[in-house]
Amino acid sequence: MCLSIPSKVIEIDENNLATVDTMGAKRQVTLDLIDEEVKVGDYVLIHVGFAMNKISEKEALESLKIYEEIAELMNNGEIDESEGDVNYAKPT
Repeated sequence: MCLSIPSKVIEIDENNLATVDTMGAKRQVTLDLIDEEVKVGDYVLIHVGFAMNKISEKEALESLKIYEEIAELMNNGEIDESEGDVNYAKPT
């Protein structure tokens, strides 16, 4: 399963290559697979260097809030990273 974190478009060059911000990490992705116009400030979901689709700012911010809550719980040791793994079986 692939989990995509919403990424905010912060720059688009003449080759349809976007610089996006994913929770503070900046990377470049191509916008060639999206069939609608993407502008600076839009949010996209990416997979291996390709923006796959555009999502609303509301959806993006709701998702980012959940990711931040999960990260905080993991940092505090309240949940273990393996708890979300469907193949993980806790010892009995």
